Amino acid sequence: MFGLLYPDLRIDSVLELDVDRLSALELDALLLDVDCTLKHYGDEACTENVVAWLAGLRDAGIGLCLVSNGRGRRIRAFAEKLGLPFAATALKPLPMKIRATVRKMGFDPKRTAMVGDQVFADVLAGNLAGLITILVRPMRPEDEPWFARWKRHPERLVLRRFEKKLLRRTPQLEQVANDAPPTRSQMESLPEERE
Repeated sequence: MFGLLYPDLRIDSVLELDVDRLSALELDALLLDVDCTLKHYGDEACTENVVAWLAGLRDAGIGLCLVSNGRGRRIRAFAEKLGLPFAATALKPLPMKIRATVRKMGFDPKRTAMVGDQVFADVLAGNLAGLITILVRPMRPEDEPWFARWKRHPERLVLRRFEKKLLRRTPQLEQVANDAPPTRSQMESLPEERE
């Protein structure tokens, strides 16, 4: 059950997902959450670094689409500034809009990642949709509205459990090229330990 809440990869910033890293992960499309992933909650635009990162990925042929639980008008205005397609009011963690977006965009689900800052929305939705999931450290979560902030404590509990599981099993795992932490699929392929 907890496996659906575990991301395949954890990063501090979307900027870590450069073209070389995406190639190493065999990814050629990203579904991107907006608030606290690409920009601070309440801001109307991304930083110049994030805009440049998105342009670099697009120029390299990486498929991009915004997928947000935010309302259509706000997400549309944000997406238009970036020149990106979007799916608003996604109802994450339900996977239906994620799957529909992957189909509509013509992305290969096996080579697509859901990238976001929330375990109970982005990671769960991506896992239920059968995608690779990448959890980003949230940008200024203290600025989020209460209905987003209340999930942060249970998220920390889930991630602590995930990290404990990693610590117990790490010696059994093959190390990936740059000592990246093991992925969810690597973790699930190991025999269960009794607690």
